[in-house]
Amino acid sequence: LLPGCELTASTKSYTFQVDEDDDSDHILALSVVCLTDGAKDECNVVEVVGRNHENQEIAVPVANLRLSCQPLLSLDNFKLQPPVTFRLAAGSGPVHLAGWHQIMHRDDASFEEEEDDMSEEEIAPIKPAKKERMKQ
Repeated sequence: LLPGCELTASTKSYTFQVDEDDDSDHILALSVVCLTDGAKDECNVVEVVGRNHENQEIAVPVANLRLSCQPLLSLDNFKLQPPVTFRLAAGSGPVHLAGWHQIMHRDDASFEEEEDDMSEEEIAPIKPAKKERMKQ
């Protein structure tokens, strides 16, 4: 998804997946969904297709964009776990999706060391703020 993907009438879906042999944890975050040049004033519905806890495919609409009233939607880094498919369920787009992909290595020793260093640091106690008296 970095730097993004575009859904159109001819390319109605985009799938983000990781290598099955990869034992890292992957987080995909969707930040913005917006209409781009050439979009018509019609409803453009974007769905996220993933799997639930029973491994059944589920599709959830995350954006309904229309050029005249809501051409852009900020999703505040809506986090998803790959594999995930973004699908243009209605409309002809083009709809641009932007977000980021984070990889957390399970066997990354430096990550654990950083965590230990953080816990050993002295944290200064929080002091209450001084109240200023207003002069009359």
